[in-house]
Amino acid sequence: MSLTPRGRLAALFVTLPLVAAVVIGVLVVGGRAGVGPFHGIGGLPGGPIQHGHSPPAECPLTGIDPPAAVPNRPALAIKVENLPAARPQTGLSWADVVFEEPVEAGITRFIAVYQCSDASRVEPVRSARLTDPDILVQFGEPLFGYAGGVPEVIQKIHRMGLVDLSDSSNAAARAYRRDPARTAPHDLYTSTQGLYHAVSMEGRFAPDPVFTYSEGRPSDARSVAEVHLPFSQYSDVYWRWSSSRKAWLRWHGVVPHQLSDGTQVSATNVVIQMVRVKNTDIKDVNGVPSPEVVAIGSGKCYVLRNGRMVTGTWKRPDLGSITKYYGPDGEEIPLMRGNTWVELYPNTLTVTAS
Repeated sequence: MSLTPRGRLAALFVTLPLVAAVVIGVLVVGGRAGVGPFHGIGGLPGGPIQHGHSPPAECPLTGIDPPAAVPNRPALAIKVENLPAARPQTGLSWADVVFEEPVEAGITRFIAVYQCSDASRVEPVRSARLTDPDILVQFGEPLFGYAGGVPEVIQKIHRMGLVDLSDSSNAAARAYRRDPARTAPHDLYTSTQGLYHAVSMEGRFAPDPVFTYSEGRPSDARSVAEVHLPFSQYSDVYWRWSSSRKAWLRWHGVVPHQLSDGTQVSATNVVIQMVRVKNTDIKDVNGVPSPEVVAIGSGKCYVLRNGRMVTGTWKRPDLGSITKYYGPDGEEIPLMRGNTWVELYPNTLTVTAS
């Protein structure tokens, strides 16, 4: 399916008064098991709500037909840290789509995008970058949870029409807590329920799909068992196919990338998008330039599904379009129904598949 182009010419920063009620949720480690109460924000319901728009029959970001109704609510993105000191993360297993992006000094961070499922704990939440709005406008008018950012980034978030639900926003501040078992700044957590309850769902609906799906095997696919993406020593990523689990499993070198419940990060699809990365005038506390992914244009891509890889080309003419992935035959590469990880991988680095 194609997405209607969306111009982002004005800010859509929605804040509503907080109410006094407190919602008691259940915290989920790795999105799987409860460990205690989460004192989030009470008030306006986060969905599903219908106001003239029917909810989609399938989860729009995974293509899955869930056992219950698809919530008619917008996408919610949360910025998650990936420095070794921040691992293990919590809540990534419930994300529909996860983007991995390069940040300062070879470190990477995740944009975890939720819509069809909830994670009662997402941890650790960290700051936004200039890349984030350019990626997230593909999901319509998403909500965005994060922990701070330099003024240029905050201004861009508002200008591009993302709904700001940062830990310092009036709307969502009470949806965040500090984990006493972790050291700062790797200790901030939130929940999808808390963030969805931070704003009214009136006039907000499920996003359009960003991928196409097919169970059929692409004709140009070749069998691969392992793909290596050496972002840096901090994020030396391997994706290895598990025929028993029918999923790609993520590793850091020889170490499984495990979540806080001990489960290994897995994906039905992995899309490796070779991108140009440019340094900006923004610098971190150590004086290291902050990079920005060039999210429009075209470049090489690799699509991993079913233990196979298709080499193709990604194209996105402008920020009002969504990224499309095309095979050698010029047709769009379909994904399997399920969760997807998108690796925004610098085109100066190598991809090794075996």
